[in-house]
Amino acid sequence: MTKLSETRKSLIATALLSGLMIAGTAQAGLPDPGVDFTADDTALVVTDPQNDFLHEDGVAWGVVGESVEENNTIENLESLFSTAKDVDLPVFVSPHYYYPHDHEWHFGGALEHLMHEIGMFDRDHPLDTDNFDGSGADWHASLEPYIEDGKTVVTSPHKVYGPESNDLVLQLRKRGINKVILAGMSANLCTESHMRALVEAGFEVHVVSDATAAATLPDMDGHEAAMTNARMIANGLADTETTVEAMKALR
Repeated sequence: MTKLSETRKSLIATALLSGLMIAGTAQAGLPDPGVDFTADDTALVVTDPQNDFLHEDGVAWGVVGESVEENNTIENLESLFSTAKDVDLPVFVSPHYYYPHDHEWHFGGALEHLMHEIGMFDRDHPLDTDNFDGSGADWHASLEPYIEDGKTVVTSPHKVYGPESNDLVLQLRKRGINKVILAGMSANLCTESHMRALVEAGFEVHVVSDATAAATLPDMDGHEAAMTNARMIANGLADTETTVEAMKALR
């Protein structure tokens, strides 16, 4: 592949993403830098594509299910995975697991306490997968073929919300990745925390607005809060359809 063709693809991808803003932010007068996707240093990163968030029997479905369905999150995640595989972009999954020893922690925030109380992301042991298949910690079935294809990098688990406690940044750096397309669950917790940490670590981060979802509680809309922060902090923000078209331009 020639240098010229790579440059042209990069320009096409940039053009497809330019000027994109979530509704209402245009009036805020914020610049919209965008991310210049390039085939050799861009990756898809997905946080927590697991049953406890995405399956109707998952322990968190009661608070996130409405947002998942409204955003078409599962189908949009599948579209991102599929496109990344088609254009040969590296894919990284940052999962959330809790082992028995994690339940011995002495303190935690409100959502940490809740996750431990309801057994969210629980696994029996860090060195085996007994009772993992079909559990809340397992991948959503529609996404499993992409994750278990032998090419996707599954990092060590993050333990609270961000990647500071796992090896995601190391894995990205070791593969020469500088630009991240970020999606997954949940928008204002793990996904937002990954966005913040990756930006602070010097990555360009493009957040996919409808390939995520969040808890909807009385007087609290996690997805809306996350999109406000992503618009202010991330380098780029767009929906799945627009992001996929930009990814396809890298073929």
